[in-house]
Amino acid sequence: MRRGLISRSPVELPDAVLDARLDRLRAAMRESQLDALIVYTNNTRPAAVSWLVAFVPYWSEALLVVPREGAPYLVAALTFRVKTWIERVSRVGDVLHNPRVGLKAAQQIAALQKNAAVGIVDFDGLPAGIADDLREGGPDLTLSDASALFSKLRSKADPAEIALAVNAATIAHHALAHAKDMAYAKGGALNAMIGAVEDQARLLGAEEIYLAAAPDLARDARFMRIEGEGALGERHALRATVAYKGVWVRLVRTFCEPALARQAALRFAQAIAQLPSDRGFASGFDSFLVEGCRMAQPLEPLIGSRLAAAGPLPPGALVSAQGVLTIDGLTVPVGAPALLGANGEAAALLVDPLHD
Repeated sequence: MRRGLISRSPVELPDAVLDARLDRLRAAMRESQLDALIVYTNNTRPAAVSWLVAFVPYWSEALLVVPREGAPYLVAALTFRVKTWIERVSRVGDVLHNPRVGLKAAQQIAALQKNAAVGIVDFDGLPAGIADDLREGGPDLTLSDASALFSKLRSKADPAEIALAVNAATIAHHALAHAKDMAYAKGGALNAMIGAVEDQARLLGAEEIYLAAAPDLARDARFMRIEGEGALGERHALRATVAYKGVWVRLVRTFCEPALARQAALRFAQAIAQLPSDRGFASGFDSFLVEGCRMAQPLEPLIGSRLAAAGPLPPGALVSAQGVLTIDGLTVPVGAPALLGANGEAAALLVDPLHD
């Protein structure tokens, strides 16, 4: 369940931006001869629906139906009492309520066109019960996987999405800046650092923030969710995963000597500039991971040292990258969101990962 504030800003995400995204989607649907498109969402898979209609679920699940003609509508498992809230924080033509969202969505589509061709984004990831209900509610509907269609449209970030990612990265950046002072004020307590970062992120408007820590880099560079109190080593790191207006980023900050941090940041920026090629990470990094949004998952692994197969890194995409360096025998994790270049341009970081 989300714990931060969810609100819609027509200034940061104007109606014209959402209209343009829907227009591009409908053009692709016409080309593929689809009569409707269905997108599943819940609190762990919000990205596709938030990109189309700005809806971010606090909890539960829903299906967004985009007809080839007419306004998109949401079929939600939530009760009618949240209808006005959903309408206030998103841009949908209607909100329908039914605990069996697949059944209701299929019935709505079939009522207009019994044998409609329906594309489903990330069909393989759709819960089996909802897929069964779609077939029950619309036995004559033709269901097909529309993942390739959607991910192609979703791959390149538009200016509004880039601006939201910059805001999310700025929130993470400023929140992490509070961590060290708070830790010293509380006698080096790890939980004090984590609490200070989370409090600041929410004050700055984060919809959500997840924090992981590597408390003592001399012993272990792996990030973990902290339960109980942990002792801080001389060098330690925090990873903040922040959501703002439906856009997610990760930022990693290592707390160490300034010269060491700066050297790590420079080497990281050089590796980022070479994306979509992984050459910059393959030489000199102990490990690395680049994540991005293809469909519904906000941050999906795309390429990395521990991935068996590399996913696409399309030009103009927003990604979050992280890696681990060893400099003079010292382990330094580093990570930040970046924008991939287009037309041969170099990729660039959205914020400096290590310094204020």
